[in-house]
Amino acid sequence: MAQISLLLLRISMGGLMLFWGIDKLANVQHSVRVAETFYFGVGTNTALLAAFGVAQSGLDALIVIGLLRRYAYPALTLICATTAFGVWKSIVDPWGWYLEGTNVLFYPSFIILAAALVLWGMMDEDINSLPSKGGSFCDRIPA
Repeated sequence: MAQISLLLLRISMGGLMLFWGIDKLANVQHSVRVAETFYFGVGTNTALLAAFGVAQSGLDALIVIGLLRRYAYPALTLICATTAFGVWKSIVDPWGWYLEGTNVLFYPSFIILAAALVLWGMMDEDINSLPSKGGSFCDRIPA
């Protein structure tokens, strides 16, 4: 049951992140508005956003198939932590009872960060990934 849960978590997290990466490519202006609203305007350059979208989409493919997990999972966690930081008010006070500018729909960013940490922390138990079937040398490098 644990291996199937990790497999489903890896595929769903990779899929979600892939949607975000594709959004940066297909709807760059949306990404610009997100950067302006939640990240203090950092990363509003459209060329930079497009490059990040390509890099993120590649990372997401690695996550879905389980390749280079020792590198992909920390990068995934960093992206998810950055997102959670951008909406921290909505994590602390989802209904806006004490803080201004919150939205309960952003609370799942905390759950997504937790999922990334679970994947990273349990990557050696995830036996249903390509490297577990004899694949990548980089996954055999000790952490």
